[in-house]
Amino acid sequence: MARTVAHVIVDALKELGVQHVFGVVGDALNPLTDAIRTTEDLDWVGCRHEEAAAFAAGAQSQLSGTLGVCMGTVGPGSVHLLNGLYDAAKSHARVLAICGQVPLAEIGSDYFQEVDNDLLFRDVAVYRATVTSPEQMPRMLESAVRAAISRSGVAVLTIPGDLGDQEVPQDRPARFALDRPVTRPDDPALADAADLLNAASRVTLLVGRGARDARDEVLRLADHLAAPMVLTLKAKEGFEGDNPFQVGQTGLIGNPAAAHALDRTDALLMLGTDFPYRDWYPEDAKVVQIDTSEERLGRRVPVDVGLAGDVGATLRALLPLLDEASDRAHLEDAVERFESWREGQGRLADPRHEHRWTGKLRAVFDNRDHEIRPEALAAAVDAHAADDAVFTSDTGMATVWLSRFVSMHGSRRLIGSYNLGSMANAMPQSIGAQLWAPERQVVAFCGDGGLSMLLGDLMTIKTYRLPVKLVVFDNRRLGMVKLEQEQAGLPEFGTELDNPDFAAVATALGITGIRVTDPDHLDDAVRRALETPGPVVLDVLTNPEEIAVPAKPTAAQGWGFAIAKLKENLTGREG
Repeated sequence: MARTVAHVIVDALKELGVQHVFGVVGDALNPLTDAIRTTEDLDWVGCRHEEAAAFAAGAQSQLSGTLGVCMGTVGPGSVHLLNGLYDAAKSHARVLAICGQVPLAEIGSDYFQEVDNDLLFRDVAVYRATVTSPEQMPRMLESAVRAAISRSGVAVLTIPGDLGDQEVPQDRPARFALDRPVTRPDDPALADAADLLNAASRVTLLVGRGARDARDEVLRLADHLAAPMVLTLKAKEGFEGDNPFQVGQTGLIGNPAAAHALDRTDALLMLGTDFPYRDWYPEDAKVVQIDTSEERLGRRVPVDVGLAGDVGATLRALLPLLDEASDRAHLEDAVERFESWREGQGRLADPRHEHRWTGKLRAVFDNRDHEIRPEALAAAVDAHAADDAVFTSDTGMATVWLSRFVSMHGSRRLIGSYNLGSMANAMPQSIGAQLWAPERQVVAFCGDGGLSMLLGDLMTIKTYRLPVKLVVFDNRRLGMVKLEQEQAGLPEFGTELDNPDFAAVATALGITGIRVTDPDHLDDAVRRALETPGPVVLDVLTNPEEIAVPAKPTAAQGWGFAIAKLKENLTGREG
């Protein structure tokens, strides 16, 4: 007996190893969700909002390197997927979104809930198509999956509501042929890169997530060239632990040692990174860039030698051509500066830090009520979390504190909305992460503004009994926006949040809620939250006036901040 369109799709997903499909049910999806219901080893995860479903699917893809799948029904259900799919696209996650559509005969008639999905997803998807006949299956599914996997992006396949339960006349198993080649540049290009690097007296590495599978080669390279290793945020999980060459991140969330290592270099070697912030690149250095995508070569900074290829294969061919550095002063200076900066950050992580200051000087720190320092919260989580914990973080100050105070040692993993910069990503990404790794600890660094946006999906966590730990940096602010306003000399405006007691909200939903307001209780509360079985919301009231000093603070930023504080104190915070 021939299978239906829905069963062809669901059977193929199972064969691909997909274990979870995230979404919200709806009439146009009924044939598909019913096929999932009757299929073993493929589970439907019903979310409260389709955006959360897309974030969860993207998280699974980023963590597993395989296909993540989400679904949205006709019209608004598909529209709600969009932000989460943009995050997947910007993160180069392999995601298949299956969207419902109005009945085939009604397409183009401005029917109830009709949305042109092929147009809607044009900018976000590497492949988008609407199935209009059962005879197109499984060919169109194969095309969608191949595009998502081979191009590391989002594919959208739209299924009209009356097509899913129709039989496929020429039924056959789907075939995907998904082997991916490993490439490296040709020998003349490698020779040019080697000549440039050998002529330099100081080399600095800028290492991104694209080099993660080449950790051994990158460490050998850093040792061979005596090169400090500046990490992008997404490279923390692969390169921060057990690495004597790394000097942390640069950029606004970075540190002075990394910025100095870049400014002082003669030659910059970029490995698997598309770091977008041009102001943080060295001005006069020669640049070599290795990336699998030719279109990314030279996109952020002029490149003297661009090498298109896999980072590991390229370095294995390049290393024998490089002279070993005899002078290690550049590396040693960068590491010494980094360790000095880390010692200072460690003092900031003391929950009672400002108590060391007395008299008039204490007013400078603007924490007169002795509220909990966000640095102390992040450091406490780092101290108590498992060595194989999976971390997610909301865009904004939660990510700043994670980047500076949480170490990705052991087999820890890290994901966030680090390219799109969306709010509200950490909690739904933790859903995908926990289902991907049920036995591992999953910790979400949530901003209070971000958590509020998709708060309904706390019920998804409760329904599926997911033991995620949601750590809420509750500063009653959109903290990053506040900081941006003040650096520009503007008084804080529109950033204050009238938050509920998130721990009480969690308790009302059947989730363990822990609220912390006293710095002396912080460490015990963090330990208790991480040890408690099942899901936990740890709501920590943190100092809203805490700032994160960038790696290279400018006089203009300092002056702007001073002017903003003067305006706030003269006129009142909200005017």
